Amino acid sequence: MPGDQVIGQKKIDWARAHMPVLEGIRRRFESERPFRGRVISAVLHVEAKTCALALALQAGGAEVHLAASNPLSTDDDAVSAVIAGGVPTLARKGESSEEYAAGVRAMLDIDPEIIIDDGADLVALAHTARPDRGRILGSTEETTTGVTRLRALAKTGTLRFPAIDVNDADMKHLFDNRYGCGQSVLDGIFTATNLLIAGRTAVVAGYGWSGKGIASRLRGIGADVIVTEVDPVRAIEARLEGFRVMPMLQAVREADLIVTVTGNRDIVRAEHLPQLKDGCLLANAGHFDIEVSKVALEAASTGHRNVRPNVEEYTFRDGRKAYLLAEGRLVNLAAGQGHPVEIMDLSFALQALSAEHLVLHAQELRNEVYPVPRELDQMVARIALPTFGAATDEITPGQRHYMDSWEVGT
Repeated sequence: MPGDQVIGQKKIDWARAHMPVLEGIRRRFESERPFRGRVISAVLHVEAKTCALALALQAGGAEVHLAASNPLSTDDDAVSAVIAGGVPTLARKGESSEEYAAGVRAMLDIDPEIIIDDGADLVALAHTARPDRGRILGSTEETTTGVTRLRALAKTGTLRFPAIDVNDADMKHLFDNRYGCGQSVLDGIFTATNLLIAGRTAVVAGYGWSGKGIASRLRGIGADVIVTEVDPVRAIEARLEGFRVMPMLQAVREADLIVTVTGNRDIVRAEHLPQLKDGCLLANAGHFDIEVSKVALEAASTGHRNVRPNVEEYTFRDGRKAYLLAEGRLVNLAAGQGHPVEIMDLSFALQALSAEHLVLHAQELRNEVYPVPRELDQMVARIALPTFGAATDEITPGQRHYMDSWEVGT
């Protein structure tokens, strides 16, 4: 069903009103037109904040095309509004796998010069089934999953164009992954279930920046939090933060809620299901719907049924039940509203500036994965500082001399 254009425009206007960093960049783009005549394809979670990014790029002179990076993360109202604003968009909430794949293919068929990706599906297509398409100067990527795929291409020497790793920029992963996921994942769980989390046991699989944010917020609302990890350093870090740390096979026996956020597959799988506590909620915050094995759930259950929007009940042969949220897809976008607007202001500001960097410096860049230039990261931080009601000290000349002196420490 098509979205409501008027409602969608209100959502976009609300987002833009709370995205002062991106709006400042948009105003500069409008004046300088750095993307004049350029074609940009973006495969992202298409909702109001994403539309604000697309309109900022459009203001800079780009011909922008949008497609969904996940079949359940689209806001149909925002799609209607951004199409009316002149950005062709192929996305609808609940689209089929075939529609999703067609949308990604279409983003390559227009021969983009810049790719903005979320999960690297468009980049992957440009390297496999459609290597003949595109005049691609470079791409930007904002997810751990996508960066992993880019680095694999770079390692084998098959990356076709330079790529900027937005995900690991300080102003992205320190805020988007930690505070964005921390709030939005809980928002999706609450919206889907309307159940109390306080006093219950929650398992967070993966203690990267996103896992840290989710674990912290779960503890903050009163959950007893267990962390599972494969990395011994992160496992010790989680333990010293006060979380219990144990293998998943042990953790599932206590879990009232499991949230996977690893970027890998089969985190909850067949061997865990016989030990799963009755009534356990299963949620995924990783990019793809492979972290909770739906194949294993279906094989181990006598059947499943939808009991609420975004809640699927699986009944095991011994009568126990498990509840999969949002079809195992990104719970914060499929069942919630995604990251807070102010957090995405920072991430999308980096995306916009990184796209501009590719246009300005494409001829100097090799086919490698690059970090966001430090000066762009710092620029976003400086612009954002007053919007959070904060200010920094200035280093004095004496302090600068001390830090620069060969005699430091003597």
